[in-house]
Amino acid sequence: MASPMRSLFTNPDRYLQSFRLFLANSTEHQCMQEFMESQLPAVIASIGNGKSTINILSVGGGAGEIDLVILSKVQARYPGVTINNDVIEPSADQIFKYKERVAKTSNLENVKFTWHEETAYEYESRMNAEKKSKKWDFIHMIQMLYYVKDVPATIHYFHSLLEAQAKLLIILVSGTSGWEMLWKKYKSSFPLDDLCSYVSSADIKRMLDSAGLKYQIHELPSYMDITSCFIEGNKDGELLLDFLTETSEFSKTAPPELKRQVMEDLRKPECSEQRDGKVLFNNNLSVIVIEP
Repeated sequence: MASPMRSLFTNPDRYLQSFRLFLANSTEHQCMQEFMESQLPAVIASIGNGKSTINILSVGGGAGEIDLVILSKVQARYPGVTINNDVIEPSADQIFKYKERVAKTSNLENVKFTWHEETAYEYESRMNAEKKSKKWDFIHMIQMLYYVKDVPATIHYFHSLLEAQAKLLIILVSGTSGWEMLWKKYKSSFPLDDLCSYVSSADIKRMLDSAGLKYQIHELPSYMDITSCFIEGNKDGELLLDFLTETSEFSKTAPPELKRQVMEDLRKPECSEQRDGKVLFNNNLSVIVIEP
């Protein structure tokens, strides 16, 4: 009998609801912001040396929250220099929100934005078809490698577009996070569709090592409060559980034994820590900075 379980990506509205709740219940954006404040300046210290224009490519830029933080750091390092900021983002809704955010942000006079409503793969195919290979001074891929079909090929392609002083920055879940344990154990039980693949910094590290690329890794501690997942019938808890398992209506459609095991594992130290009566899921991230 076919399982009634459906990938969360088949229900875009519910996915967006659960994603927003994840951001509200986790330190995801705060830990990235902290990295941008304290460590990004050193990463971008030489990307624009001697240049009158700096070209930045944001792959999967989303609604632009983190992109604008990055741009402010590049502006601080290279005051007055023109910045071309190209954004690859397949969601029209996210691009709309990004444009709204730009309109409300001051001090962007020297930044020229170009949005490409397409996936990373579509961008690569179009560039190849047009026989173009524009070079970039800084490329970043933040929390987007889960959504590409061929991760090594995607990294290889964008790495090939780096200028001599450039950097490729990747952020994704850490190999030490609760996601790693959850995904490795349950990947055959969750209804994964073609839209998403399980990949952590441990996988990326292996790929980069086998390709002989030079890189540095920074670990960012982060957590998500999943206490509500353990309250039967709690709407927020059900949405967070959907996000964790990438399954729409997980608590209603999962076989009882699978649900029992997942709930049990979510409390274990490999996944979460219990503090002050709360269950805090390990949402650690890794920032990987790759040299040209």
